Amino acid sequence: MPVQEFQLPLRDYDLGATLASGQAFRWRPAGGAWEGVVAGRWVRLVAESGFARAELAAPCDDVGWLTSYLQSEVDLDAVITSFPDDGPMRAAVAACRGLRLLRQEPWECLASFILSSTKQIVQIQQMVELLSARFGERVPVPAGHASAFAFPSAERLAVCGEAELRACKLGFRAPYLHETAAMVARGEVNLARIATLDCEAARAELLRLPGVGRKIADCVLLFAYGFQAAFPVDVWVAKALQQLYFPRRKVNPKRLLKFTATHFGPCAGYAQQYLFHYMRLQAGRVSRELKRSKPGVHGSTTSASAAAATS
Repeated sequence: MPVQEFQLPLRDYDLGATLASGQAFRWRPAGGAWEGVVAGRWVRLVAESGFARAELAAPCDDVGWLTSYLQSEVDLDAVITSFPDDGPMRAAVAACRGLRLLRQEPWECLASFILSSTKQIVQIQQMVELLSARFGERVPVPAGHASAFAFPSAERLAVCGEAELRACKLGFRAPYLHETAAMVARGEVNLARIATLDCEAARAELLRLPGVGRKIADCVLLFAYGFQAAFPVDVWVAKALQQLYFPRRKVNPKRLLKFTATHFGPCAGYAQQYLFHYMRLQAGRVSRELKRSKPGVHGSTTSASAAAATS
């Protein structure tokens, strides 16, 4: 199938950092480009100066859906200006300038983060790919390219057996995903309606779902619905906040949540992603330095890239 190309303006946009920052799990680096499946379409993105070249394998007259997904029209200067003027945020912006938030399809985002519990990013990617290959619909790809699949709908996963889901390496997450899919398929939780609610009401609706706690709910609120009041805090983020903002005293989880709700301003969710990715970069740098200083030692990694996907 011939490839159709579009140019998408991308100003002040770090495409690689954004697609690899633990928000979404369908993207893979491929020869200087990024390949993934968005809205049931195979997409290849190549970053150029001031824009991205988007290659699609299915006929398309309008790429508004992809622009919306990438959130490329967001004024990043305005976002960054809203951040608190403190040392950690200045360091995070300096290290991660161009990092963006994506706007994902709610069901895929919700299901993916249910799978994220206690897993590393590469493991979440593997589960998502297995689910898509076994239960998703095949999507058009360029001639000679490996097959690609859309993420399966809630209706499709609701009729799967738990054993089928466990065969996709879901482990204890299988019943949570199955029960959540069934509730969504039956309309007990309306994912489209959540977009019309305020943040607290939207969070409460998501928390009704099996396997969804505060952190997973906030990930979905931020990455699928764009609620900037959502500030996902997992074990790693809590540790990072403690280290960056309260280095001399221990702060309990309730106090940390109150701090995130008041300190980071109207774009708190964006600030969280900058801090989160910054700490991943820092931990990765420390890990590399340790490996260089201790050749032949391969103990367990405590980097944020390993903790990034835990809930």
